[in-house]
Amino acid sequence: MNVNSATDTTGKSSSSTGTTSATSSNSVDYNTFLQLLVAEMKNQDPTNPMDTSQYMSQFAQLSTVEQAMQTNSKLDALLSSQSLSQANGLIGKTVSFTDSTGATFSGKVVSVSINSDGSIATLQDGTKVAVGPGLTISQS
Repeated sequence: MNVNSATDTTGKSSSSTGTTSATSSNSVDYNTFLQLLVAEMKNQDPTNPMDTSQYMSQFAQLSTVEQAMQTNSKLDALLSSQSLSQANGLIGKTVSFTDSTGATFSGKVVSVSINSDGSIATLQDGTKVAVGPGLTISQS
């Protein structure tokens, strides 16, 4: 098994094609962690096997990583649910906002779409408004 250093101590990088590409990632995902653990167990020295306490420590780390991933997925689901509830509460309300030119607009919200950037409210006249700071919401 060929394992390269995670850091370049020489400060130089080279490539056979004359171009370099760097991937900057300071985190190790779950699958990479699992692959490293399995590779370490497969390639340990049979005359000097891994200490049992180290082995159990690594399994505890694996369990912690798995639980953190499950927590993150549940938090994502909770945030999505909260976004939908907030979007539902905006429909039928009157909103007013000031755009970047200083013009003030107002209108009744007929629909709200949710994407990765946030919520976008569509007014009766077709104007799309980002739901966020600067938006005033009132009863119709």
